Parts: sequence; C-alpha cells; structure tokens
Amino acid sequence: MSDSLPGSCRPILRAAHLTKRVESGERSLTILSDLALEVFPGESLAILGQSGAGKSTLLGLLAGLDAPSGGELELFGEPLGHLDEDGRAGLRAGRVGFVFQNFQLLPTLTALENVLLPLELVPHGDAESRAREWLARVGLGERLGHLPKQLSGGEQQRVALARAFVIGAELVFADEPTGNLDPATGERIIDTLFALNREAGTTLVLVTHDHALARRCDRCLELVGGRLEPIVGEEAGA
Repeated sequence: MSDSLPGSCRPILRAAHLTKRVESGERSLTILSDLALEVFPGESLAILGQSGAGKSTLLGLLAGLDAPSGGELELFGEPLGHLDEDGRAGLRAGRVGFVFQNFQLLPTLTALENVLLPLELVPHGDAESRAREWLARVGLGERLGHLPKQLSGGEQQRVALARAFVIGAELVFADEPTGNLDPATGERIIDTLFALNREAGTTLVLVTHDHALARRCDRCLELVGGRLEPIVGEEAGA
C-alpha cells in the first residue's frame, strides 16, 4: 500500500457528480451517473467492471480524452471543464502516460521511435538515450529498430510500457493492459507494470475485468450501474 493517505495531500484526480450520456437513435443512454472519485498521489487504483459497464468510457473522461455530459473533473488540481481539447492535451503533456489493450503503437515507427514520440511534446536534451534506457528496462534493448509487426504482442506491450513511463509520468492510465495477451505473457507484463510503477512512484489507474489483477492494486472499486462502489472482503485489494 502506498504511504500517501487520503487527507494527507490533495487528490491528483477528482470527479464529482460525473455523468456521461450518449444518443442512440431516438434514445439517450446513460453510461455514467452521478459518479464520484478521488485518487491520491502514489496510489494504485483498480476499477473493475463487466464488459460494457463503461470502464473505458470512464478512463477516457478521467484522462480528459473525452468530455462528460455533466459534473466536475479535476486533473492535477486543474478543472477540466474550462479547457478545450488542446488545453487538456497540454495539461497531460509530460505528466500522463497511457497503456492500452491494443498497444496503440504507430505501425510505421520502430520501437525506439514509438517511445520517443511523447518526448517530442516535452523536449528532453537526452531524449534518445532516455528512450533507449527505458526500452532496456523492459527487456527490449536489442529490439530498438524493430517495427511493431516484427514484435510479439507481449513485446509490443512492453514498448507501450516504456512509452508510458519514459516521460517521468506522474499518472499512468492502463486500459485492460493484458486483454490481448495470453495468460503467461499477461502475467509478465503486469509484473513489469507494477515494478516500473513502484520504482517511479507513479499514480496508477487501471481498468480491468480481471479480479486477480485488480487485487494487486492498493484499492479496488467496481463500476456498477454507472457508479463506483467499494469492493470489500476477499475481492478487495491486498
């Protein structure tokens, strides 16, 4: 469990009365309803939920990739409601990393070039050596020049992990990071993710349907009926 305790610092991420509705034909579908959440620096949070519960939608809202239908969102203490898309991107730059289920690597770029991409938004004088170092840390020091199609699924996800952490991210969002991997490969990826997160002291928000994975986080919540509910007992985080 992280040493950061609610009440000892202000949340790095906060949502209040968060609502998301989408139009489907002549109907309005409510995905999230009056949702509240606080995430504190240094903690790891798992958000569980069945397929279709709205986990990825929630992650996109929390990261400022999408705008809610109602409610309040703050990232790093900054209200997102008054920021446009460029403003939200500027707030994330150099501070937020992402790990996606389908890796989201650019197919025409090498592993090294994919990891260099976020460093172009926040220039570093030692960008290439930094990217090489992080690829070596995830075990891909000999695969720098390979394109995604030349890498296995596990290797592609390790490139994605290096890309997420290379910027010195304060907050990493992970969306079903093992969803496209076999169980053995997925376990190795998760071991790497938590090791990197622990070493860097990064805040982690992870959405998953996997209870075993969720239990590795400091705290677990479940998305049910558009709201987050605490998980108690054996299903809670270890």
